[in-house]
Amino acid sequence: MYLHVLDRLRASGVATVSSAELAERSGVTSAKLRKDLSHLGSFGTRGVGYDVDFLHRSIAGWLGVHEPLSVVIVGLGNLGHALATYRGFAGGGFRIVGLIDVDPGVIGREVPCGDASLTVRPLADLAQVAASAQIGVIATPGGAAQDACDRLVAAGITHILSFAPRFLSVPPGVEVRAIDVGVELQILAFRQRQAAHEPGAVSA
Repeated sequence: MYLHVLDRLRASGVATVSSAELAERSGVTSAKLRKDLSHLGSFGTRGVGYDVDFLHRSIAGWLGVHEPLSVVIVGLGNLGHALATYRGFAGGGFRIVGLIDVDPGVIGREVPCGDASLTVRPLADLAQVAASAQIGVIATPGGAAQDACDRLVAAGITHILSFAPRFLSVPPGVEVRAIDVGVELQILAFRQRQAAHEPGAVSA
C-alpha cells in the first residue's frame, strides 16, 4: 500500500512527504505508519518528512520488487484477460509467464502482457508452464477452480491468488488468497443497509 502511494507521489513530482500525509493517503494512522516503517529501518527527518525516492527504493527493495516473480494465469475469460493485460503488474514486481484456458476459441490467441505478448495455451500444458512460475492466479468459473488449483499445486506452485467464487482445499504449505467480488459486494450492501437504518440516518 505504501509503495503504491509513493509511486503516485513520485509521478506527481513530490520530493518529500510528511508522515501525516503519507498515513492519510495510505488509509492508516500516523502511529501505525511509523511502526510499520520502523521494521525497515530509520526513515524521515523531524520537521521535513520522508524523502519519497529514498523511501520508495527502500520499501521496493524489502518487497523484492526489483526481482520480479513469475505468474501463471488460469482462465482467460473477461476477468483473466483483464488481469493478463493489467500493466500494473510490472511495477509491482510481477511478470506474467503463462496463460492457460480450456476454450478452443481462446487457446492460441496472442494476449499483450506488459511489453510482450503470450499465447494462450491449453490446460494440458499447465504443468510445463507452471514450472517457470512462483505464483498461480485462478480466474476460472467456480466449478473449474478446484481442478485448476490441484493442477497448480501438483506443478509445485505454493502461492495462489483465486478470484473463483468458492472455497479451495489445499494441502499444508500452500497459501491461497481468495478474492470473491460477490461476497465483498454483499458485505458492503449489508453495511449500507445497517447505516441507513441507524438513528438519525437520512433516507435518499
